[in-house]
Amino acid sequence: MFEFGGLTLFLFVVVLLAASLRILREYERAVVFMLGRFWKVKGPGLVVILPGIQQMVRVDLRTVVFDVPSQDVISRDNVSVKVNAVVYFRVIDPAKAILQVEDYLGATSQLAQTTLRAVLGKHELDDMLAERERLNTDIQHLLDSQTDAWGIKVSNVEIKHVDIDESMVRAIAKQAEAERERRAKVIHAEGELQASEKLLAAAEILAARPQAMQLRYLQTLTSIAGDKSSTIVFPVPGEFMDVLMHGMKRGE
Repeated sequence: MFEFGGLTLFLFVVVLLAASLRILREYERAVVFMLGRFWKVKGPGLVVILPGIQQMVRVDLRTVVFDVPSQDVISRDNVSVKVNAVVYFRVIDPAKAILQVEDYLGATSQLAQTTLRAVLGKHELDDMLAERERLNTDIQHLLDSQTDAWGIKVSNVEIKHVDIDESMVRAIAKQAEAERERRAKVIHAEGELQASEKLLAAAEILAARPQAMQLRYLQTLTSIAGDKSSTIVFPVPGEFMDVLMHGMKRGE
């Protein structure tokens, strides 16, 4: 009878130890409660939990990656778009993640959706398309500040797609084409202005030095002399004719 009772006690101790031992991986922590009250955070490695007295909740410390479902966003310039993103976050305080919020994964997901709509709704469509890096940073900072009370660190936010209606795509294409034409006209006008300034400067130099004007006249005659396909009538300066007539009179 004594042997039977000793065997029963031994089996009870073995079962109790088996139920008390927990093994946590390197990236896991255990939030332990003692009679319903928070006690401490344990792990990783071998953890002893007293059955019936202590309870534990496992918390994964690895970075969690989840897609934010496509959100309908109305930009500041009243353009309706669909935007989705991806959020990277991890738990840095297991106790807060369990004690401060019921479901930190679901809460962070819902908060990311509302924050995405709130931030993008303050910007125009052009900013959503051209300033994604800045918008990603703004959303990440806002999310991180709001989830800090939950012991969660939002490390990165990336906007994946900005879907626009087909009519809006055509309007954007027309706007881009008009912008290119405007730039081309501006560049052409600037070139004409610079050319006119150079021509004016050259004319002032030639007017101040008659010898230079004569040299330029002779260069022009030389350049067109090789073209025999057409007849060219070139005006002769009055100064040149005066010199020629003066020479002829002296010869007489």
